[in-house]
Amino acid sequence: MSKPAASTLAARRLGPGRRTASGPRPPAPNSLRERFGRWALARHEPGVQTLLGHRNVYILPTRAGWFFAVTLMVLLVAAINYQLNLGYLLTFLLAGSALVSLHITHNNVRGLTLAARMPDDAQLYAGQPAALRLQLHSPGRERWGLQLSPARQAWHALDVGRDATADFTLPWTPHARGHQPWPALRIESRYPLGLWRAWSVWRPGAALWVYPQPENPPLPLPAQHQIRREGQVPTRQVLGDELDDLRPYRRGDALRHVVWKKAASDDLVVRAATPATAQPERWLDWADLPAAQPLEARLSRLCAWVLAAAQAPQPYGLRLPGRDIPPGHGPAHARRCLRTLAGYGLPDTAVG
Repeated sequence: MSKPAASTLAARRLGPGRRTASGPRPPAPNSLRERFGRWALARHEPGVQTLLGHRNVYILPTRAGWFFAVTLMVLLVAAINYQLNLGYLLTFLLAGSALVSLHITHNNVRGLTLAARMPDDAQLYAGQPAALRLQLHSPGRERWGLQLSPARQAWHALDVGRDATADFTLPWTPHARGHQPWPALRIESRYPLGLWRAWSVWRPGAALWVYPQPENPPLPLPAQHQIRREGQVPTRQVLGDELDDLRPYRRGDALRHVVWKKAASDDLVVRAATPATAQPERWLDWADLPAAQPLEARLSRLCAWVLAAAQAPQPYGLRLPGRDIPPGHGPAHARRCLRTLAGYGLPDTAVG
């Protein structure tokens, strides 16, 4: 039998809905945990804070709880088999303690108010540790052994007193750049016996800007003569102060430039507007980067250049394919450049 005939026969045996081992496989269905996570997130109202109640707090036995249940079954069977009254007493006492701890564990989370504190122009970079500011309010009772984690990363332990409000930060490392929603926050408790795990999942209805990871170590800034504006370095002119040259008054001069101190003894003179020291503008140009450099590596280098140029006194601009940001200076200009780099090449990203 020839090879094409053998492959055709194998395909018929596999059936119309299957593929051979070398062919493409259908994507694996979402796991039960992912489906439950999406369902749990949908039960919270979008906003900067949420109330943990009966609808969004869940509880299940832990591994120790399942082992405890098996142990109770063994004790019960032994008490029945040997007719031990003390065995019955011990079994039901332990079972009652487990049931009481169920309510305590659930109430330790229920009723909490969790709020996200919006960052004040915080600079977050992909792949670098950051911190999320949160606030937890505990009405009516103390809360012990609370644990919080963003996006299944490191856990943060916390205790809150009666009618107290705790401000804290959660360590979080973003893995991708762009205008991203807050990571899913998980809060849970196993207090007091560790037999039950009560938890809730919440994502604040806000987004964070994550900038590209700056190149480390950064390369020096491009020379200021790398300006593609008819080969000239633009300069800025500002009005001089009292030490500038004086000239006679001419019709049309602004009165605020008149030197009134000399008006009593001399003709009217005005302060001359003299050009200040030339301040060349620096352009951070996409075209100056190596053509073989990957996209993310280019954005990392431009991000490092923006951070370095923001510390220099000279104005700077940013050039990307299809997007130019005029030269400027100051925190607002740096934030605009960084947000442009963060959203470059990503769909549905608006730069504010």
